[in-house]
Amino acid sequence: MSVDVKVELNTRGLYCPDPIMMLRQAIRKIQSGEVVEVFATDPSTSWDIPRFCTHMGHELLLQEETASKEYHYLVKKG
Repeated sequence: MSVDVKVELNTRGLYCPDPIMMLRQAIRKIQSGEVVEVFATDPSTSWDIPRFCTHMGHELLLQEETASKEYHYLVKKG
């Protein structure tokens, strides 16, 4: 998938609510249609980030978990 990422967030090692709070701050600073890429190790992001997107009207372009239990997301601002 080729996406122009505006902001990259490394939330590895952080736990709820920090990854969501960082994503929320990043989303506020970009324009509609721009993308935030998130890297995380907290398993709760696998349900927190999709819910955040649904609730706030953003588009979850990618959600994947690696074999090493890292989580990767692409969120497009609505």
